[in-house]
Amino acid sequence: MTERKTLQLRDPSETADAAPAIRKKGRGWEISEKRLDALHDMAREKRRHSSPAHKALAEKFAKADFGRWKFTRHTVIGSAIVDFGSTNLGLAIMLDEEGQDPALATRRDKSLEAVGIRVMRIAAADVLDDMDAVLARITEVMRERIADKKTAARRHAAENPNQHYERPNRRPRENRE
Repeated sequence: MTERKTLQLRDPSETADAAPAIRKKGRGWEISEKRLDALHDMAREKRRHSSPAHKALAEKFAKADFGRWKFTRHTVIGSAIVDFGSTNLGLAIMLDEEGQDPALATRRDKSLEAVGIRVMRIAAADVLDDMDAVLARITEVMRERIADKKTAARRHAAENPNQHYERPNRRPRENRE
């Protein structure tokens, strides 16, 4: 009889702290369409059966007005399912529940940070115990990300003076009051 193979994480020394390479397949990641469908099904299942900490934070996010920034519950970013994700802000919030594998979490964080998604980890117990402090931390990180995005946009505009970023259907600059 043949020996069955099981999937295992590699030893951290084998990965050499390198994030997986990003290739143009599967919406920017090396993921098959079948795998993406499975990830979306898993995310849907997680939305249906959320933890108490996740439900409490989702309730606060639903009531909050973040302006144009939006957080989506259990969203798929690349090959990871993040608890709360804001793709336009480039921020993923992960709730650390008990019993999670830290090696897997580290690998997921590295792959997300390799494509510019900042990962913020929050202990689930902190969400349940001190929600105000957690929301203050999230707000602080959001402000940092917004400032980073504005700085990058200004730098890009300075490096590329021939590109104009006018909104469509607006009056030209010289006609504004």
